[in-house]
Amino acid sequence: MRTRVAPARPRTLAPLVLILVALALVSGITGGLVRAGVPLPSLFPLSGWAGHAAVAHAGLMICGFMGTVIGVERAVAVKLRAAWLAPLASGVGALCLLVNKTDVGAVLWLAAAVFFTAVNVVVVHRQRAAHTLLLLGGALAWLIGCVLFLRRPGDAASLPWWFAFLVMTIAAERLEMTRLMRRRPGANASLWLLLGLMALGAALTSFSVRIGGVLYGLSLLLLALWLGVFDIARRTVFAHGLARYMAVCLLGGYAWLAVAGWAWTGTTLGLPLRDMALHALGLGFIVSMMLGHAPVILPAIARIKIEFGNFFYLPLVALHLSLIVRLAWGLDDPHWRATGALLNTGAIALFAATMLGGAVLWRVRHARAGNDGE
Repeated sequence: MRTRVAPARPRTLAPLVLILVALALVSGITGGLVRAGVPLPSLFPLSGWAGHAAVAHAGLMICGFMGTVIGVERAVAVKLRAAWLAPLASGVGALCLLVNKTDVGAVLWLAAAVFFTAVNVVVVHRQRAAHTLLLLGGALAWLIGCVLFLRRPGDAASLPWWFAFLVMTIAAERLEMTRLMRRRPGANASLWLLLGLMALGAALTSFSVRIGGVLYGLSLLLLALWLGVFDIARRTVFAHGLARYMAVCLLGGYAWLAVAGWAWTGTTLGLPLRDMALHALGLGFIVSMMLGHAPVILPAIARIKIEFGNFFYLPLVALHLSLIVRLAWGLDDPHWRATGALLNTGAIALFAATMLGGAVLWRVRHARAGNDGE
């Protein structure tokens, strides 16, 4: 008698998680527009979910959207049904914050971080390597941030830890993709030193905003320099096709990471650079990484094929130009800041349309090739 093995990807759960991802993204973007001063139609009541989204903007984008997406990616990779508890909890937690159930949402985000950390322990057990240990470090950063959020939902102390979760996850992915490269002696040790400095800065922020913030900003700046020097993107930018596109996304992201480090330090020292610090990091670096990796990662997760073309550069250029409008012209002008935020939204929407168009184009071309082969 053969034992039937349960599928690692639950058929009923995956569509629900996908809906929660979309909800977190749309509500997070809406909250960001409200915070940037963009007037919204009556469909987005500030006394209702849009107002709650504005308050929870950072959490919705980091925990509700990115945390859920990364949780899905990890669940697909480990092929364990229980691993889906992490993205399910983070997605439902985002929904709770939208209906002003912050305490419940905070508990669910903490549960998601606990499940996600457990999944990464499994990953390390299966493959003990520098990049898997770093993935576990990122999971622990998310966990610490969620503990702080549960204790003090209105405090910004969780924010450095949440960003550290994303930054460490990206650094781990780059470390994995370039692990066969020959690096100078001490390169990997210096990376761990920089990420340790980031964790120290995040920890000290709870006790001394100035000291912790300066260390955190300095770690971001130095990490940008490390990635620019040691990442394979500086070589593949001279390649062709998807490899060059990914390299352009990465190198542009590293430039914004350096800006974020400088602005984070400046904000800590009293300069009016908070919007620049948060969005050079959140949009300039993290979303650039998302644009670069999505054509590779999304097909593996969603089991779809994407036809790559030069049209993928359009949302990337739109993202960078919109950030310049928001963070340069909008530095002292609320009108330009709001305009830049709208353009940021347009760039993300354009990327979603580009991915959809790439999927449709692949189907059309391969269907045509199949018909020609008959």
